[in-house]
Amino acid sequence: MSNLLRKPTSEFGKIHDLNASTANGPHLENWNYVGFTLYKLKSGETASDETNEYECILVMIEGKAEINAAGQNWGVLGDRMDVFEKKPPHSLYIPNGQKWSLNAKTDCVIAVCSAPGKSGHPARKIEPNGIKLIKRGSGSNTRYIHNIAMEEEDYCDSLLVTEVFTPDGNWSSYPSHRHDEDDFPNITYLEETYYHRINPKNGFGMQRIYHEDGSINEIIAVSDGDLVLVPKGHHPCGVPYGFEMYYLNVMAGPLRKWRFKTEPNVQWIVDRDSK
Repeated sequence: MSNLLRKPTSEFGKIHDLNASTANGPHLENWNYVGFTLYKLKSGETASDETNEYECILVMIEGKAEINAAGQNWGVLGDRMDVFEKKPPHSLYIPNGQKWSLNAKTDCVIAVCSAPGKSGHPARKIEPNGIKLIKRGSGSNTRYIHNIAMEEEDYCDSLLVTEVFTPDGNWSSYPSHRHDEDDFPNITYLEETYYHRINPKNGFGMQRIYHEDGSINEIIAVSDGDLVLVPKGHHPCGVPYGFEMYYLNVMAGPLRKWRFKTEPNVQWIVDRDSK
């Protein structure tokens, strides 16, 4: 199994725990920016942590939880009980140097997206009524986006977070592109994670991670709940007919800008579709 694929470690509790020390193995030697923790809790269970030198965005993937963070009670967040309802999520930004805790009010799934923080921005809710479902692409490349914290929002130091819904039989993160060089404004260096969900749960998707120079070339079959790490290279994914795919993207690097290069062999698709 590819070390870029991380399976849930248990059915409940902290089922993913990615950081610079756990991102080890081939192609991950320089992983320094993106952290991703996922909690799957039963009603009444709790979780807590400290942000330390990282900023975090807690995303309520499913269910409801009462959250305390940065010395404040934020009340009960969440009203999406199934991610494939496609409602915008409730989220909470927590700066570096703060504590947080949550109490599950229903069975719930909570993602903790993290990256280096240094400015001590104020904690804030990211309200679902400010997030629109955006169509991107066309034909079998159509997918739908919830931008949770992309670069137009200025309350983060490093984090870029978005959700994507890919209909059955479609491709996503395509035409293939990469963001693995620190050469702004042409391209930026951003590590990226994909937290995948599949509907129905017994389905699967595919993700390819490759570079035109041949330094990486992996094809990964993803199941419901899997996490994929993208340290470099192009990273398209697709889902077969009869199943739909959701993924939560987290990106971070030395500069909070998303600039990429399209894979040369598919550049003609971009050129054609832009006419």
